[in-house]
Amino acid sequence: MKILLVGEFSNVHWTLAEGLRVLGHDVTVVSDGDHWKGYPRDIDLRRRSLNTVGTLRYLCDLARVWPTLRGYDVVQIINPIFLDLKAERMWPFYRFLRRHNGHMFLGAFGIDHYWVKVGMDCKTFRYSDFNFGSQLRDYPFLRTMKEEWLHGAKGKLNKRIAEDCDGIITGLYEYEMCYRPFFAEKTRFIPFPINIKAVNPTEQVSAVYTNGEALRCFIGIQRSRSAYKGTDIMLAALERLQKDYGKERVEIVKAESVPFSQYQEMMNSSHALLDQLYSYTPAMNGLLAMAKGLILIGGGEPEHYDLLGEQELRPIINVRPSEQDVYDQIATRLLSDKEDIRQLQRDSIEYIRRHHDHIKVAQQYLDFWTTTQA
Repeated sequence: MKILLVGEFSNVHWTLAEGLRVLGHDVTVVSDGDHWKGYPRDIDLRRRSLNTVGTLRYLCDLARVWPTLRGYDVVQIINPIFLDLKAERMWPFYRFLRRHNGHMFLGAFGIDHYWVKVGMDCKTFRYSDFNFGSQLRDYPFLRTMKEEWLHGAKGKLNKRIAEDCDGIITGLYEYEMCYRPFFAEKTRFIPFPINIKAVNPTEQVSAVYTNGEALRCFIGIQRSRSAYKGTDIMLAALERLQKDYGKERVEIVKAESVPFSQYQEMMNSSHALLDQLYSYTPAMNGLLAMAKGLILIGGGEPEHYDLLGEQELRPIINVRPSEQDVYDQIATRLLSDKEDIRQLQRDSIEYIRRHHDHIKVAQQYLDFWTTTQA
């Protein structure tokens, strides 16, 4: 099968492509590398600046590349905004792919209309990026998302593509709950892919603790989205832990908007990752950390295990969206119970093998794409 994957979030498409190639398929990934993160791709469509010269160069790149993107059996876009263009300009590029290729699929892997809509209903989720129970959160990034995705051009584009495409793949429990009420007949949950063979699990925490070294807690910071993702609260909890327990017990490894290769190196030297405070589910960064044998502190609610059909493993230290709960969970589970740490490491690696192996995930995609085409 000849497959085109357009756009990138957190290395999802490239990792999926690796799995599909192992299964014998011809795959092309076209993306900007997810901006500064610099993920791999076959065809680079990176917009180098937003000024006039940068815009003209980007449009020239599109004019050169886009006419060649035809004759594929399957095309999947990462998001309704799959190019670095305003939503008002996106539809013709989608229509070209639709007309000159086989079946068309939409990825539900990040911020979009349905995620904002359902997240703000204050009913579907106990807590989310948008709500605590019946109370909406309020911060600038949320207001911008509401304006753009609920009532603006991005939302209109999203609805149009979702109605037109042949299928929608949801990558997290939250996205499944957002799309299924509207498109149950063509929505399929498939876990995010992780290339386990490219990861060298670091099962070293017990030795490090025996030697009396600090627990190294890794956290990635994007300043513009810190409040949205909860890294501000997680970082505050870590800083308080370090103050109370001392630097000889708690070390903070902080990455601020670094390329993926450097991010991985920093992760490799750590024992635990803090990520996705307001999520029910681990996303790509958390899954990659778990594959390496790091302990994930973040979203691990029962609903996401149920969706996977996982009745045994509970490797994620699930935290509620409060600084105190993050503090308490780390203090209790990681700074006090060394045996629990060793088991969490083993369970984290096994969890990834069971549910996120990129070859198994690629086969699930193929099964869905094939069923849709039948």
